[in-house]
Amino acid sequence: MIRNMRFSDIDEVIKIEETVFNDNWNKEAFIYELKDNPFSYYWVIDVGDKIIGYAGLWITFDSSTITNIAILPEFQRCGWGQKLMDKIIFTAISKECETISLEVRVSNHKAIALYQKNGFIKINVKKAYYRNNDEDAYYMVKPLGRI
Repeated sequence: MIRNMRFSDIDEVIKIEETVFNDNWNKEAFIYELKDNPFSYYWVIDVGDKIIGYAGLWITFDSSTITNIAILPEFQRCGWGQKLMDKIIFTAISKECETISLEVRVSNHKAIALYQKNGFIKINVKKAYYRNNDEDAYYMVKPLGRI
């Protein structure tokens, strides 16, 4: 079940961050997102009282940005990433956004495939975007078709 992230979920979300990413967010960052950032939307996938994934989105005026999306490795390739993507796209459209953007490591082929399947287009490369290893990121955008 996809539901809004709660403060009580943060410790489990941090474990997902540490498992999935090399350059993970800390607890304070998630507290800020849930408590103080009026532009943020965060969800978790709760399966049998276990959080297996989460996603975050910022919406500012008519654009939106995916901040994070992660699924525990043992639950990847089961459709959960797509379910989060569907939630993100639905939310962005319902808030009348014109685009959804994101950055993704150039080496993250699984994520890139998911994004391309959902209509994201590579716009450019951000050189040395990731601070932990200076890896480049693709900047990708999905137009939502609003005129």
